[in-house]
Amino acid sequence: MSDALDLSRVGGLVTKSITRQPRDGNAVWRVLPAECGMLNAIGLANVGIDAFLREYAPRVSAVPTTIIGSVAGFSIDDYVAVAAAMDGVEAIRAVELNVSCPNVHGGLEFGSSPALLSDLVRECRRVLTRTRLFVKLSPIAAGPVKLAEFARAAVEPGNSPPAGPNHRPGADALCISNTMPAMAIDVETRTPRLANVTGGLSGSALHPVALKLVHDVYRAFARDSGTPLVGIGGVLRWEHAAEFILAGASAVQIGTGLFADPRCPLTVAKGLEKWAARQGVGSIAELVGCLKV
Repeated sequence: MSDALDLSRVGGLVTKSITRQPRDGNAVWRVLPAECGMLNAIGLANVGIDAFLREYAPRVSAVPTTIIGSVAGFSIDDYVAVAAAMDGVEAIRAVELNVSCPNVHGGLEFGSSPALLSDLVRECRRVLTRTRLFVKLSPIAAGPVKLAEFARAAVEPGNSPPAGPNHRPGADALCISNTMPAMAIDVETRTPRLANVTGGLSGSALHPVALKLVHDVYRAFARDSGTPLVGIGGVLRWEHAAEFILAGASAVQIGTGLFADPRCPLTVAKGLEKWAARQGVGSIAELVGCLKV
């Protein structure tokens, strides 16, 4: 990213999701354009935690911004092993548990049950002695369970080990949200356009959905508990980021927008600065959750 973007001018960078073992991911095609965004079914392709520690961890301290390590897995032991390894990399400031990737069979397991999510967060918190813990929630709650209940399960998992002076019993922040399950079909060949058949939709089409989820979780849980939220979904312009902030997000992540324009975070940041000045505030933080309803 540093070839196209001055990383010292952004708040942080989230790594590719890292698993315990290396993964080749799904066959091609696994990334496709959609009319209002992007479809992807990459399948958590990554080098695995051992190669990450060997090849990438020594370079983290040289990156001029905060590095957040993304953790994925298929069992609690998987997540704990990767989280513990990242906690040992001094330059990594936080880990983000990716419990909601819809592109791998079974990948929604922890993100679709508050009880399982609590178990996962509790066990990962036990091994995180230094880093902050973020949890990236799924946009799809199972059955009648609302996303705010998943938020509470992540932040207040119960039976947690004593937290350090700068840590909560559970998640320090919640990231909302991930891609929505989606697919595309070639009508001439009558075959799925993604090799995995289904994948995840990201980009502009996802933004209004993610915005409502941030609003709902902020009003129902995060505001009163003091839990920071990170808004994720379709941020391509500063106005999208501003909407997330007014809805209750303290920060935003940009993913699909980087495919279209790797420098878009700088444009977003510049727009937010001008917007804050027009609003008569000295900091974006003063606008978090300030939606007039």
